[in-house]
Amino acid sequence: MAPDSDFRRERHSVSRLVVHLVCVTAQRRKVFDAGALAWLQLHFAKVCATMGAKLLACDGEADHVHLLIEYPPKHSVSVLVNALKGTSSRLLRAERPDLAARYWQGGLWSPSYLAASAGGAPLEAIKRYVEQQRESLAS
Repeated sequence: MAPDSDFRRERHSVSRLVVHLVCVTAQRRKVFDAGALAWLQLHFAKVCATMGAKLLACDGEADHVHLLIEYPPKHSVSVLVNALKGTSSRLLRAERPDLAARYWQGGLWSPSYLAASAGGAPLEAIKRYVEQQRESLAS
């Protein structure tokens, strides 16, 4: 289990929600260079901060980005993704007009994304812990 200080404490909940996101460009176009990836990292950190989330890591390649985000339980992953991708296309185009020609039909992102839970104990360890709860009642 994570150290106690790693948990988010709110009025009615204690949580440690971490998601690994992968967002790809439309048609897997090779849009990003090092400068664009650095800009996206700063932009994503700002978006996360406005949502009460924390960008733990961000990097990528020419056609996709990986993000590791700790987020509050009041937000769903889909809301988080929409907020991250929603403004980045338009603002990156304004910041880097040279990249706009690489966008697919005016859009930067594919509507698809990968989201995987991250952190914490392996599923098998949690499953064993849950299954052992009834056993500890008998003792």
